[in-house]
This record gives sequence, structure tokens and C-alpha cells, in this order.
Amino acid sequence: MVKFIDDHRDAYGVEQICAVLPIAPSTYYTQKARAADRSRAPLRIPLDAALRPAIQRVWDANFQVYGVRKVWRQLNREAIPVARCTVTRLMRDLGLRGAVRGSPVRTTVSDKALPRPADRVQRDFRAGHPNRLWVSDFTFVATWRGFVCVAFVIDVFARRLVGWRVSSTARTDFVLDALVQLYDRKPLLRDGLVHRSDRAVQYVSIRSTERLCEAGIEPSAGRVGDAYDNALAETINGLFDLGRQMWTP
Repeated sequence: MVKFIDDHRDAYGVEQICAVLPIAPSTYYTQKARAADRSRAPLRIPLDAALRPAIQRVWDANFQVYGVRKVWRQLNREAIPVARCTVTRLMRDLGLRGAVRGSPVRTTVSDKALPRPADRVQRDFRAGHPNRLWVSDFTFVATWRGFVCVAFVIDVFARRLVGWRVSSTARTDFVLDALVQLYDRKPLLRDGLVHRSDRAVQYVSIRSTERLCEAGIEPSAGRVGDAYDNALAETINGLFDLGRQMWTP
């Protein structure tokens, strides 16, 4: 952003460019002053410069399998005081990751051949009445017996779960069952109810679309790989605890 202002300041002026971006002119001038005088740099910059080699050394010395927690503990054992969040940030900047047991779990599998419903939400997760906008998603929850799938439906007006299902497989029936649980609310449904989801095949399949049409619900889906398009559903972290309580022996 500083380079962009540098390239166009002669034509438009710093204040006018900052008003459009928007960015405070003082922020731009502070960055320029720091670039000209390294002594004015924030304290974090030299600390990060000293920590990066130490983090790289610990990671390399332990066969490049240490994650954030183990690197953080090793640095503190070596009397190098550092916050865990700082180790997380610097390891991400360095591209360092710990070894992960098992195969990665992929929650969303999309099919480009399936038609995508229109985006009727445009990231505006607000509703003036109950049963006006529902958002859905499903996730994998780690339990002592392995991974289970949890599908859920949220009423945007109340910001509460109104339907959910747990299954050992992520089949289309599994996400439909979470919607069937809401059919007892049908007398309360309003015209124009929108059901929001991502583009997982379970939600954009023909069966799911037909079920929504039968209930008079408008389907809506965002783009592939953009969590912000279904941001409200992505915030449901409490389902991890719910799944563990239900499936832990």
C-alpha cells in the first residue's frame, strides 16, 4: 500500500489517496519514517529477527517434525522467553509446520458439474424475523472412536442451532436429516426463506435441491474455497465439544 501511494502521490496527493483507500495519512508517513530511520522501527521487528533463526534451529534439530507447542516449550527451556502466539506467527511466516498423524480431513468436496444456486446472501448475515435465513454446514469432530460428522442448521435471527445430526459418514442423507428435523417449524415458515450453505456436493445435489423446493425454501451457495461466504456457519466451534460428549465412551 505504501508503494502504491508512492507511485501516485505526485498525481493525486497523499491525503486524497489515503481518503479513498482508506488509510490515515499519519500511518503512511510513519511507515516512510521507519524506512528511512531503522531506529524508529517497532520493538517487535528486531525481536522477530532474533527469534526466526532460533525457531528454525529448533525445528531443524528435531527432524523438522516439531509443531508450535513443542517449539515454544523448547525455546522456553533454553531460557528464550517468547509467547506461543509469537511462535505461531513466525512459524507461519517461515512456512514451518509440525508433523501431523494420519491423513488430512477434507470437509468440503465440490463438484463443478453440479449447478450452483445463486448467492442470495452476499455475506449479509442478518435477518429481521425468525425463519427468514438459515445457514448450514457440517464438520468432522475428533472423538476417541475416530472422526464423526456433525451437520447443523442455524437460524440467523436467533443465532442459535435449530437443527443438527451426527453421522459416521458424510452422505447426502446425513445433511438432509438436519433439515427434516425443522419440518415441525413449517407453520412458522415465512415466504422467501433462504437456506445458505457452501458448495459441498451434499448441499448442491439434486436430492437436496428437490427437498428444499418441496419445503418452499430458496437455496443459496457461495464461491468455492471462500469461508467468508458462509462465515456464520464457520463460527460454530462448540459442536466439537458436543460431538465428543456424545461419542466418548
